[in-house]
Amino acid sequence: LNPPVKILHTSTLIQPFVLIIIFTGNVLMSVKSLQVLLAAAVCTKAGKAIVSRQFVEMTRTRVEGLLAAFPKLMNTGKQHTFVETESVRYVYQPLEKLYMVLITTKNSNILEDLETLRLFSRVIPEYCRVLEESEISEHCFDIIFAFDEIVALGYRENVNLAQIRTFTEMDSHEEKVFRAVRETQEREAKAEMKRKAKELQRARQDAERAGKKSPGFGGFGSSGMSSSISATIITDTIEPEKPKVAPAPVRPSGSSKALKLGVKGKEVDNFVDKLKSEGENIIASGAGRKASEASKVLQPPVNMESVHLRVEEKISLTCGRDGGLQNMEVLGMITLKVTDEKNGRISILINNNDKKGAQLQTHPHVDKKLFTTESLIGLKNQEKSFPLNTDLGVLKWRLQSTDESLIPLTINCWPSESGSGCDVNIEYELQDEGLELNDVVITIPLPSGVGAPVVGDLDGQYNHDSRKNILEWSLPVIDEKNKSGSLEFSMDGKPNDFFPIHVSFVSKRNFCDIQVAKVTYVEGGSPVKFSSETSFVVDKYEIL
Repeated sequence: LNPPVKILHTSTLIQPFVLIIIFTGNVLMSVKSLQVLLAAAVCTKAGKAIVSRQFVEMTRTRVEGLLAAFPKLMNTGKQHTFVETESVRYVYQPLEKLYMVLITTKNSNILEDLETLRLFSRVIPEYCRVLEESEISEHCFDIIFAFDEIVALGYRENVNLAQIRTFTEMDSHEEKVFRAVRETQEREAKAEMKRKAKELQRARQDAERAGKKSPGFGGFGSSGMSSSISATIITDTIEPEKPKVAPAPVRPSGSSKALKLGVKGKEVDNFVDKLKSEGENIIASGAGRKASEASKVLQPPVNMESVHLRVEEKISLTCGRDGGLQNMEVLGMITLKVTDEKNGRISILINNNDKKGAQLQTHPHVDKKLFTTESLIGLKNQEKSFPLNTDLGVLKWRLQSTDESLIPLTINCWPSESGSGCDVNIEYELQDEGLELNDVVITIPLPSGVGAPVVGDLDGQYNHDSRKNILEWSLPVIDEKNKSGSLEFSMDGKPNDFFPIHVSFVSKRNFCDIQVAKVTYVEGGSPVKFSSETSFVVDKYEIL
């Protein structure tokens, strides 16, 4: 309000508000409450306004004057959260080279103003990757729309960051379901049309073979119409059918008027399952793959020799959220494949450096005594050859333990409830530094119907699958140089909503350190050229 301001009369106190008659110039107005937010702005350190949203009627000149005076009021060398003049209060927070400034009345509640300021400051990074003037100007309208969700007519709305994102995106699950149903109906109609066309084509061919007149259509027996329609049918049926692909749901644009009131992920899942049962090819996005799919075995090398050995391990692990290994089992196997008959009579030297306590077992046709004494895998009857073109498991091992020191990758999840929802901190640490884990995906379940999580500090990348209500944290490599990392996010929910956590990865180094050293002929002991591959994958890895 522009000075001079004179209070003429104070009426009776009406809880929880005070009605005050204020006279300035020739304007007579009533103020509902003294705790009013006048404007919110992002400005430079020189006081230049980049984005400003006024919540009461103020002129541009007045706003620019207030912001220009703001830097001059701050005392250097001291930490401040607010400064005051005779008419207004500035509540501010630095954003790197910029300031987030709230201009309020002097009688406003400073604690509420600080809480509102924190919410404003968290909104800015949602739309701007870097806090620079050019980035703020580019996304100014998105920022203003978000500001309007926080404050209405000068008063703070009871919203959090997740709700603001939901309101501004206007993402509608019901619209996605409607589009999917409509596309299904269109596909069914096309399939029915082709089926009818094929029936009519067969009927026409049968009639021609019997020497009869082709059946007409409708009540008009016009031969010209019949022939033209038949020609159209022939063209349609002879053309090879293209494979049907169910399109991925299209994200509605910001202009959509539908409001996301809830999430019904099971409806879409059931619908996709129905399409699969009808023979449709459903293309799933790479970010939404299951952990079992992500843990696929590494592809074999391109150049496979006539003697090829595969060293494969699978881990099944269950941990408690408060620590403690409930169960861990590692199953390993060495598989031999011989494709050349002259290399059938061979012996395989195994290099066993396992110190974890794995139990080894050879194939019944393998000489167990020879393996025990010399670590050689060979047939009991050395006059025979290994079978050709067959994957034969010659050695397998099993490791089962509840020793926490053997966990290859530890996951710690710390969800803590706060006033605006739940703050979640997840950390990983590679305990076995001899391993190199690739394509690591840590999948965290999320509560439904509360919008997307607000991600803070992050190592790697993340993907939010709103249909499955999961957050996937992806790390390309975890090794001794990148043995630990963390992810922080916040959203509405309870601590139990973020469990169980699932982990998937692949590795070219096995866990129990059992490898093939060399392959030799039984007669003469000369070396045999061979190829090998090693894979360590996840069967089940969860934190309950």
